[in-house]
Amino acid sequence: MDDLKDRLEKCVDAVKRNFATVRTGRANPQLLDRLMVDYYGSPVPIRQVASVTVPESMTLVLNVFDKSAVTNVEKAIQTSDLNLTPQVDNCLITLRIPPLTNDRRQELIKLVGRYTEDGKVAIRNTRRDEIDKLKTDKSISEDELKKYQDSIQKMIDIYIKELDQLAKDKEAEITKI
Repeated sequence: MDDLKDRLEKCVDAVKRNFATVRTGRANPQLLDRLMVDYYGSPVPIRQVASVTVPESMTLVLNVFDKSAVTNVEKAIQTSDLNLTPQVDNCLITLRIPPLTNDRRQELIKLVGRYTEDGKVAIRNTRRDEIDKLKTDKSISEDELKKYQDSIQKMIDIYIKELDQLAKDKEAEITKI
C-alpha cells in the first residue's frame, strides 16, 4: 500500500507542476518552467541560463547569465504559448504580464481541465496496475482480493477528490480579476 500511495502522490505532484505553468494574471516564475532555450546547440531549461525574479505583481525579470544567450532566451519567450513580449536591456529581460481576457481565461480553464483529466487517468492506470498485480498473486483468496480492491478504491477516491479540489482552486484563481 505504501508503494501505491507513493505512486498516487507522484500523479498529484505532476498535476500540481502542470498547474503551476498556467498563467493566472499574476507574475509567477514557474510560468517559465516549461520553456527550453537553445544554448550552444542544446536545449536547456530557461532557469539554467537566467535567474527569474518578481519585482512587482505583474512583472517578471530575467537576469541572463551569459550575454550571448540573451537573444535565444528572448526567442524562446516569443515563440512560447505564453503570449508575452520580452523587453531586453543588456542582460535583463523584462516581461510584463498583461491582464487576461475572458477568452484567454476560458482557454486556460480548459487547459486546467485537461491537466486534471490526465492526472485522473494516471491515477486510474495506477489502480488498474495494482489490482492486476493482486490478481496474479495466487496466495490471495477471493475475499482478500475483494477487500484489497475496496481499500485501493477508497484511496483512489481520496486522490481524485484532491485533484478535483486543486482544479477548482486553480479555476477560481484564473477567473479572479
